[in-house]
Amino acid sequence: QVHLVESGGGLVQAGGSLRLSCAASGRTFSSYAVGWFRQAPGKEREFVAGIGWRGDMIISPDSVKGRFTISGDNAKNTVYLQMNSLKPEDTAVYYCAARTQYYVSSYSSQYDYWGQGTQVTVSS
Repeated sequence: QVHLVESGGGLVQAGGSLRLSCAASGRTFSSYAVGWFRQAPGKEREFVAGIGWRGDMIISPDSVKGRFTISGDNAKNTVYLQMNSLKPEDTAVYYCAARTQYYVSSYSSQYDYWGQGTQVTVSS
């Protein structure tokens, strides 16, 4: 069992940056693959980035490549999502999730644990 807590969301102007954190309690993150998802009003939940046990990473969709990066700190049991050059279309609730597999998945149904989400709002 693992409990996830996201933080770092907020209101930022277009072009700005935010760093989201996903802190885990319970089992260590080194036993999980972790993904970041986002959900905008009226839209489906969308995979954004993930990191696996072995350091494999996926950044998706193309609209965030080159702007978002994911990293992990096993000592702090925390995964980060660095978001740069933010755009109004990045506005959403961002969730982190963990799955008990070593590799990342972009499918939300394959994740076992979810945080409560953190709101990111990008103004134009």
